[in-house]
Amino acid sequence: MSAWMGRRKWITVSLFLLPTILAILVFNVYPILLNTYISFTNRNKFRPNPDCEVTLTGLLDPLCWPAFRENAPHGLGKPYVLQDPILANYDTLLGKLFQPEALLGLFLIVVVFVPLFGVNYFNKRQERKLDEKIAPGLLWLLGIILTIALFFILDVPKSIATLMDTGDFLAVVLRTVLFVALRVPLTFVLGLILAIILNLEDLKGKTFFRVVLFIPWGASSVAILLALVWQFLFRQQGTINQIITQFGGTGPIWLNNPILAFGVVVLADIWFSYPFFMVSILGALQSVPGELYEAAEVDGAGWWTQLMKITLPLIRPAVLPAAVLTSITAFQMFGTAYAITGGGPQRGAGTPGATEFVMVYAFKQIFQQQNYGRATAFAVLIFIMLFLATLYSLRVTKMTKGAYE
Repeated sequence: MSAWMGRRKWITVSLFLLPTILAILVFNVYPILLNTYISFTNRNKFRPNPDCEVTLTGLLDPLCWPAFRENAPHGLGKPYVLQDPILANYDTLLGKLFQPEALLGLFLIVVVFVPLFGVNYFNKRQERKLDEKIAPGLLWLLGIILTIALFFILDVPKSIATLMDTGDFLAVVLRTVLFVALRVPLTFVLGLILAIILNLEDLKGKTFFRVVLFIPWGASSVAILLALVWQFLFRQQGTINQIITQFGGTGPIWLNNPILAFGVVVLADIWFSYPFFMVSILGALQSVPGELYEAAEVDGAGWWTQLMKITLPLIRPAVLPAAVLTSITAFQMFGTAYAITGGGPQRGAGTPGATEFVMVYAFKQIFQQQNYGRATAFAVLIFIMLFLATLYSLRVTKMTKGAYE
């Protein structure tokens, strides 16, 4: 009887889980398998139709299924097949990444940041000490000076240029990582400053300012339309250059200069994104007990000490998950860059533009060049990279720690 009850319980649980399992298989596992397979093929706009005689293709590609076979597209070339060599798409994307010059450049870039990692490690070690502590600010200043010195001594700009010329994948990813590295800290700082101001008790018109400052986040649903406004501001004959002309100067061609165009996209995306950090930090600030600040003032702690020793440590649990989510959305940013620059300015034929981030590059490969094999290979590499980054971020932020305790 007990065996039957146990089997019945297992069947009941399985039936409840069956819809979820089927949904995961259909909407998650199957697309991953199909995209991975296509990444090894020569599928493009001339070969959009599959070779259904191949067993694996006939099983995976819906265009080979009886219900869709009649409406399958027919290209100018033969049906797509596996590449020869099979890793041709990946080899094109990664290019010269594993050659000695590129690996040396990557190593030198990592070496530049060793002082910062060392300072962070040393600070954690000395937190356990009760006396003879070195000021953390002095250590960080020393670490930053050493990092800047190594940057020029090791000629890191040359290493970066070498890596950017290895292939499309690393060039696009490094450019996207640089965008995230600039956008997220600047957005955090701006959100923190505004949140501290809005949290002041004697601030008049607090509700009005909160609504006004939140407008960019609410307007992000029509980000592409507002990005066109930013494009108009920074055109050669746009508003910014018109203002510069009124003061007797001549404005640059913002969107034709790689560095300036990159900065315009960063600035526009910060404007769209700072309210998220502002609201998250404001909510965290309102949960910090005021008695802590009163006690700190009695002990003679200044504004900066209160910020570093009370405010930032106590809002950290709310800020870290917000920073992770903001980093993910920044990495997936598409609308702002595509509307303002279209991924340009271009650096040459067949070379990603100066603001051609991950999503912009994938969009162009699929919808403009229709190079499906290379686009899916790019997606597989990005999936692996983001999967590893997500595991690391979960370990750092410990967002899922409570689920396993």
